[in-house]
Amino acid sequence: MAARKELLNRNLQYVQVSEFLNEELQLAGQGKVEIHKTPMGHRVVIHAVRLGMVIGRRGRNVRKITEMLEHLYGLETPQLEIKDLENPRLNSRVMAGRLISQIQKGFHFRRAGYALVRRIMSAEARGCEITIKGKLTSQRARSEVFREGFVAKCGEPSKKYVEDTVMEVTLKQGVIGVHVKIMQPDAVLPDDAVLIPNVFGKPEEEEVIEEEEEEEILPEVEEPLPETEVKEEPIPEAETETEVEEEKPEEDEELLKSEDFDEDK
Repeated sequence: MAARKELLNRNLQYVQVSEFLNEELQLAGQGKVEIHKTPMGHRVVIHAVRLGMVIGRRGRNVRKITEMLEHLYGLETPQLEIKDLENPRLNSRVMAGRLISQIQKGFHFRRAGYALVRRIMSAEARGCEITIKGKLTSQRARSEVFREGFVAKCGEPSKKYVEDTVMEVTLKQGVIGVHVKIMQPDAVLPDDAVLIPNVFGKPEEEEVIEEEEEEEILPEVEEPLPETEVKEEPIPEAETETEVEEEKPEEDEELLKSEDFDEDK
């Protein structure tokens, strides 16, 4: 029980500190507060748009806030760390503060609401929803809703990816409340389908691959050699005549021998 009670008291203390900083630094565009317990004490990280207004002249604001956190809320040696807010258009608290300031200046609520929706969606948000309630145009209270894109209403996506802020402003006609919801651009919903490209390949690529395989399987047929024409070289006439002349004397000698032989007989 003691551990549970200590945990509840610590969380209550952190909530009170964050509410105090939200009211104190509303004009400075304070968007987020982080409180960390360290061995040296508490480290408070403030994310804001206008860092000069948070620090004050010669650090006057920082010293004032540090003393109030230590004496009023019981933080041990608080150390303030101020950081610039990365994307204020995706922060619901900053956008709600701007809407309230515009309504206080006298802008029409519809004009201010539509302008804020366009500004949020230009920051690549997945969706946004702005609700304004109160005595807007008459003595009877009503509500106006401005929405664009998709905003999760329930389940884990609404807790994980949706930032919502409720702020109030007091005017002559009464209290006007503003509720801003912003769906972050990196939100991943359970029904989002992810297509894996080139798993089975494109049909055209498959046909080309099949044709290449068929060409590799078919045996290579040897092409017939081209027929070569054999040209008969003509025998020169001089050679033929000499050969004939050489053959004739041999025949004559044989005939003479045969005749001589017959005459002797």
